Order: sequence, then C-alpha cells, then structure tokens
Amino acid sequence: MKTLLVAGAIAVFSFGLLAEDGHGNNNNNNNNNNGNNNSSFESSVLGSLPGGVIAGVNSGGAPWVVSQGEASVSSSGRVQVEVKGLLLGPGAPAAVVGTTGPVTMVAASLVCGGSGGSAVVVPELSITPSPLSSTGNAEINQAVTLPAMCFAPVVLVRIFNSSAALGSQLGPFIAVTGLMPGMAQNNNNNNGNNNNQNEDNHGGGGHGI
Repeated sequence: MKTLLVAGAIAVFSFGLLAEDGHGNNNNNNNNNNGNNNSSFESSVLGSLPGGVIAGVNSGGAPWVVSQGEASVSSSGRVQVEVKGLLLGPGAPAAVVGTTGPVTMVAASLVCGGSGGSAVVVPELSITPSPLSSTGNAEINQAVTLPAMCFAPVVLVRIFNSSAALGSQLGPFIAVTGLMPGMAQNNNNNNGNNNNQNEDNHGGGGHGI
C-alpha cells in the first residue's frame, strides 16, 4: 500500500473566513452544475487501513482501496463525495477481496482540526447516506452546519447501517481524504498551467475566481 498523507495534516483552512471572502461569483456558481465551484476544500479520497483513528473514529477492520475518489466541502457546509471502486483490498479475507463485503451503504463525516480534531455533529435524522454499489461506487451529498472556524478539515467515508438503532448507524471509516506523495506538487503545476492558459484565452485580463 502506498504511503498516504492525510490532507487535513498538510493544509489549514478556515471556512468562516472563506465564506466572508466573497470570492465566488453567484451568477457563475449558478451556471456551474458541478456544485464544486464554490468549494473551500477539495481533496482526493483514498482507502483506509486497519488500526487508524481520526477524531475518535476507528477505521474498518480490513484494508480498503479506491480506484477514483474526490471530496469537496463548500463554505456553506455542503459535503460532496464521489468514489468509484471502493472495495476491500489485499489483506482482507480472500473470499471478499475485490468486493464491498457486507457494506451496502456509506455516509460522510466532516472533521475539523485534523486527525486529532473533532467531527462536526450532524443530527442522526439529518444524515444522508448513499448506497454503495456492488462495484464500489457511491455519491454522497451531505449538509453540515460548519463551526465559525474549521482548520485542517478531513472528510471520512463511513459505513452506514440503516438497521442499527439511532445514534449507532454511523460505523468505522473505510476511506478518507488525503494525498499521495507528489500529488500536491503535481496539482500546483497543473494549477499554474491552467492559469497560464486562462490568461492566453482571455488576453491576460486577469480574471479571478
């Protein structure tokens, strides 16, 4: 398994300040159907390993892998996660490797303060879980009430058990936001290239986002 760097440990964000910054243009945001144009935090999503603990939440008891995954959090508190190929990985019992095992639903939790921080509390009845397909695909769209300041955010993808009693439906996390080594540098390079291209396309007009 590749060494993972939890995004919350290498980045610091304040949603309260970003919300007041006034960067996103409302008309442009309304024309963007992705819903991520106003994101204050974006990251890849990676599978978990046993023995992890983030904000008091344990990781699953078997390794999980993700083929593709991304998560974003907007300054208004919209948490969006999309994963493809979220499956049990090598190290799990051979009979279930490459499957979702008994997991059929997942939900998202937002943590503020990095791995040692605390999860943003969402009333149990307000949690919006997503089905996890047999091929490990899921899309989560969760609204949370952000605190005034949310430093080093981390998004957890957690097992959701709809048949469990209220208060215990959220289980261990099986995926988490993070970066592979070198990804941050690649993203910076890509952003630089995109900025240069935008300046060429717009005659160097210096359009802001």
